[in-house]
Amino acid sequence: MTTPEIIDQIHGFILEDCWISAKSIAEQLGISRKRVGSIIPEDLDMRKLSAKWVPKCLNVDQKRQRCQVSEQHLEFFWHDPNDFLTRLMTMDETWLYHYDPETKQQSVEWRHSGSPCPKKFPVKKYAGQVLASIFWDQDGILLIDYLPKGQTIYAQYYLSLLVKLKDILKEKCH
Repeated sequence: MTTPEIIDQIHGFILEDCWISAKSIAEQLGISRKRVGSIIPEDLDMRKLSAKWVPKCLNVDQKRQRCQVSEQHLEFFWHDPNDFLTRLMTMDETWLYHYDPETKQQSVEWRHSGSPCPKKFPVKKYAGQVLASIFWDQDGILLIDYLPKGQTIYAQYYLSLLVKLKDILKEKCH
């Protein structure tokens, strides 16, 4: 039999730990897993949702800077729409991390039915990392460079990257 006290206890467990399993709740309360599995969606109007992967969490200044750069690009585009993409080349550096990711099952958490999908950021300790410098244009990737382990990017290294890119662009134009 389901009592308001049991429902409140289950709700308390979930509020305390949104990743708690129904099996764990059932064991702690001494009731069946099936009963807990019906109380949560029926009486508490909750369900488990998997977190959605979000690559980066940007701060306000980073968002503002991206908007400003986008506005500049729009100005260039409206100035000469036909030539815009042929003249555009960009580059980004990013750390590529490798680690043992949590499974989808490990990331599910209890949420009310109207709640938005939870977001998941990489927070686990990673096994390793490598810095990738990527250059591309309208036709695709021009150059990817992986910084050798133990090295840092300094002026001479960056200059060598630009020389490689210059050679690639010469080949592309011919």
